[in-house]
Amino acid sequence: MIDLSALKDKIPDSVYSELPETVTRFNLDFPLRLAHFMAQIAHESMNFSRKEENLMYSADRLLVVFPKYFNQESVKYYALQPENIANHIYSNRMGNGNESSGDGWKYRGRGYIQLTGKDNYSAFDQFVPESIIDNPELVAIKYPLLSAGWFWNSKNLNEIADDNNIDLITRRINGGFNGLEDRKVKFVKFYELLKNDRNNCIPS
Repeated sequence: MIDLSALKDKIPDSVYSELPETVTRFNLDFPLRLAHFMAQIAHESMNFSRKEENLMYSADRLLVVFPKYFNQESVKYYALQPENIANHIYSNRMGNGNESSGDGWKYRGRGYIQLTGKDNYSAFDQFVPESIIDNPELVAIKYPLLSAGWFWNSKNLNEIADDNNIDLITRRINGGFNGLEDRKVKFVKFYELLKNDRNNCIPS
């Protein structure tokens, strides 16, 4: 088991206490893998301060962040209405129903890596003993780190981490390269803490 003690005072106690299980279950027991994982989830969660997607967007921000889904006319009906925004932008994709189904809001981004969409919630549901489909809030309340580990594993990101390809990891998680520089800074920080562990090797 990788020595996690170097992280103890660098991350919240709640994250540290959940880390051994996540590391073991998703084979993150190598400094390079774990450093990439920690960097990505730290960025996505604003340094572990956010477990749920913030969808409180003004009209101007909606047009910048989601130009595909809004125009100058439609945006006025959604601005500063998080539930309506989620139901609109996440409708008819990722396994969600149409806008009126409410699936967009029900299965909005939660956890440290922002698990999103009914398909992802359904798949993660098979991994834990409780019903995530019926109780999606558990992703944020009980499984913020485990859900991040599950998502990481589902995208086969350990293999990419072994190649030290932070650009590709970011694209797999983010769909683009948003916040790439911050992710790189965080990776260096975590790797410096972990790299001297006796398990500092890439698995064969």
